[in-house]
Amino acid sequence: MIPFLDLNQINRPHQAAIEEASLRVLRSGWYILGQELQAFEQAFARYCGTDYCVGVANGLEAIELILQAYDFPPGSEVLVPANTYIASVLPVGYLRLVPVWVEPDPVTLLIDPRLIEEKITENTRAILTVDLYGRCCDMEPIRALAQKYGLKVIADAAQAHGATYQGTKAGNLADATAFSFYPTKNLGALGDAGAVTTNDEALAEKIRYLRNYGSGVKYYNQYQGINSRLDEIQAAILSVKLPHLDQENNRRRQIAGRYLSEIKVPNLVLPPHDRIAEDCWHLFVVRHPEREQLVKYLHDKEIQTNIHYPLPIHKQPAYAHLSHLSLPITEQIHEQVISLPLNPVLTEEEVDYIVRSINQFPRS
Repeated sequence: MIPFLDLNQINRPHQAAIEEASLRVLRSGWYILGQELQAFEQAFARYCGTDYCVGVANGLEAIELILQAYDFPPGSEVLVPANTYIASVLPVGYLRLVPVWVEPDPVTLLIDPRLIEEKITENTRAILTVDLYGRCCDMEPIRALAQKYGLKVIADAAQAHGATYQGTKAGNLADATAFSFYPTKNLGALGDAGAVTTNDEALAEKIRYLRNYGSGVKYYNQYQGINSRLDEIQAAILSVKLPHLDQENNRRRQIAGRYLSEIKVPNLVLPPHDRIAEDCWHLFVVRHPEREQLVKYLHDKEIQTNIHYPLPIHKQPAYAHLSHLSLPITEQIHEQVISLPLNPVLTEEEVDYIVRSINQFPRS
């Protein structure tokens, strides 16, 4: 079986350095908000091209902390993509803000800039973009709309480590950007981890307080914050893996290029071909109207696939009050998407076999 993702294989090239870094933290006796975190924050800010990086516990809380730091009035509207993972949108509700759903571009599957302006009202405060599958959103028209209406742009780049847009890296395309370093990400920790990047000094400072109970000085609390801190061991592990991110992303691009040029199946919709070198290819997501048949066929061929994601947010039980919404593009996407194996440890022989097997998928 070709696994969809084997984290043991992904981390094996870094194992000795990870063990050394973990032991260094263990022996230091300092495990929270220490030098390892500061070093990673500085390195990741440099990598993204931003002035500031604030390490937090996970990607969801990175979004939550950004929204909390902006202190929008309860009931304010945040435009959100209808096609995304639920973690992108949950923080909006936590803070008593109102998500306003925007359908995706049917080609990129990302929030469609052409549909944003019609959703803006006097209560709108921010646009949340999600760089799904490893492709940055089309930020130029989105930023223009934000400037026109005085809105903040918040990016969820949890799947876009190292992706670029017009030469600028994810993390430096919005007013503030949330990252997840969940183990399956292109830059993955060995547990939950996240960060916020920004060029706004005041925002970064406020998030530093908010992630630590609202405190900048122990036992003195300026804000009603939360406990959301990137720990020293995860920071040290991320520092080990960060220098290898571009090389691993380049391998992903090579595989994606082969898939895009060599897979030829009727009714199989491939990802866009226009930005192979800018996308970081966290996922290679195709669409087929006979998804279940294709998934079973590939399983029988011992190729593991995944579905990102099988049920849209507005159809989840957690959002039952939104089940009446009509979001046909989003719903069709969720009925058809399949993620093929794509990671830097896939061999050329495995890629050959995947391509050959898919191309032999029988027509209905």
